[in-house]
Amino acid sequence: MNQSAATAIRAEAPCRDSSAFRGTALRSLLFRIRETLEVIKATTDGAMGLRLQGDTGDPQHRVAGVLPPLYPEWLGDRSFQEVHGTRFPYVVGEMADGIATTTIVIAAAKAGFLGFFGAAGLGYEYVEQALTEISRELDGAGLPWGSNLIHSPAEPLLEESVADLYIARNVRRVSASAFMALTPSVVRIAAAGLHLDGAGRIQRKHYIFAKISRPETAAQFMAPPPQEMLDALVAKGSITREEARLAARIPVAEDISVEADSGGHTDNRPLVCLLPVILELRDQIAAKYEYDRPIRVGAAGGIGTPGAAAAAFGMGAAFVMTGSINQSAIEAGTSPAVKAMLAEATVSDVMMAPAADMFEIGVKVQVLKRGTMFAVRAAQLYRVYSEYTSLDTIPAALRKQLESEIFLAPFQEIWDECVRFWQQRDPGQVVKAEKDARHKMALVFRWYLGKASRWARSGDPKRRLDYQIWCGPAMGAFNAWVKDSFLAAPANRNVAQIGLNLLEGAAVITRAQQARSYGIALPESAFSFPPRLLSPA
Repeated sequence: MNQSAATAIRAEAPCRDSSAFRGTALRSLLFRIRETLEVIKATTDGAMGLRLQGDTGDPQHRVAGVLPPLYPEWLGDRSFQEVHGTRFPYVVGEMADGIATTTIVIAAAKAGFLGFFGAAGLGYEYVEQALTEISRELDGAGLPWGSNLIHSPAEPLLEESVADLYIARNVRRVSASAFMALTPSVVRIAAAGLHLDGAGRIQRKHYIFAKISRPETAAQFMAPPPQEMLDALVAKGSITREEARLAARIPVAEDISVEADSGGHTDNRPLVCLLPVILELRDQIAAKYEYDRPIRVGAAGGIGTPGAAAAAFGMGAAFVMTGSINQSAIEAGTSPAVKAMLAEATVSDVMMAPAADMFEIGVKVQVLKRGTMFAVRAAQLYRVYSEYTSLDTIPAALRKQLESEIFLAPFQEIWDECVRFWQQRDPGQVVKAEKDARHKMALVFRWYLGKASRWARSGDPKRRLDYQIWCGPAMGAFNAWVKDSFLAAPANRNVAQIGLNLLEGAAVITRAQQARSYGIALPESAFSFPPRLLSPA
């Protein structure tokens, strides 16, 4: 079957593999083909035609070219679906603080995607509860899912305990984010359960998805773990000697998510510059270590339209990962107020702000700036932290301003709350703060940054100007694409419709470009895919 760019727009029978075209789906497809033939006749004076199982036999139509069919399932590297058990090469990324809810993960799996739970910023007990819920819903059906492990230099014990939890609970897929270098925690997950099958091939129990934005970080995940780190883990009893031996023969991660200009932690790199560099690096490292199976490199950050997804696949992405745009979905764990704010965002309505989890070292995250003062206020707190050695050294006038405009409470009251929080989560933080006045100041300032994301999640009306909403420019691009469609209203946005429309549109645009590259003149409308209600069945 051949489909021109025009016929590639399959409204009634979308997102199906070739084996699924039966019954009503086949009738819908044929109806769409007949409809498109009329469009072609009207716009090309019969100079262009289709061929279905050979020539049409109609002398009024000349076959200008024949292309095989293309379906959204076929975008990217098909080994992604084979290894991870998904239908589509599409990942719903982890949005921290549980914004990527258990509901999102479950909905993504049932739509044929892979979803990651947003465990970053959550306590151990909350993450454990979420894993139980997801496992109960999906494991019996054999549907894939994963959870996030975020690098936590300020809370290494939490990072280690979550890694322990993932190993104990057999979380098969772990998205490692914000790592600037390998840590024992992530290497331990990658090595745990490695074994040989009957044919002598190394089999993984856990797959690491490394979210990276720098080649030097990607290189560490694409290579085997450092031998000294493996030896140390064996000495501690964290992994076996056999697991260490096998880990030294394979990459830490076989799935790399190249994170471009995204919401949250980001280096703001353009995908068109970063992805080719990482793909070339992948080829070099694979050749160096003579791997016998592929390292899949996917694209994340800035994926908010079908054109962006098509471009990523066209550059060689094995899969695409979306983040910001899912935050406006009905399943997202944030407030209706935030979803309404996100639905109004444009591509320029974002800016960088200090990160709560890496505040002391100056790491920043990308957030929504429209309708909130968070980024400006957080930046002021970091300037104060950089200029003064303790809360007591802050000038009285400045201290009064911070307490009245940002904290809405005296520093002592905020510190008392911090003590209660850290005594439950990590008592060592309180001990350190009692000895280090600057660390105490950092914890007080981080109180605001941490609370700001929770105020946004709960929709606290008194703190609307302080909402911290992680967001990249993809959100604005998505809003521009869905304008005047059913997806314009936040109440109609769900992860299934968002993903299916992006993939279907990417397939349409890819078909159009294929036809154009073979010399077929196409109208510009062939590269447009308005959102429509789709079904994955």
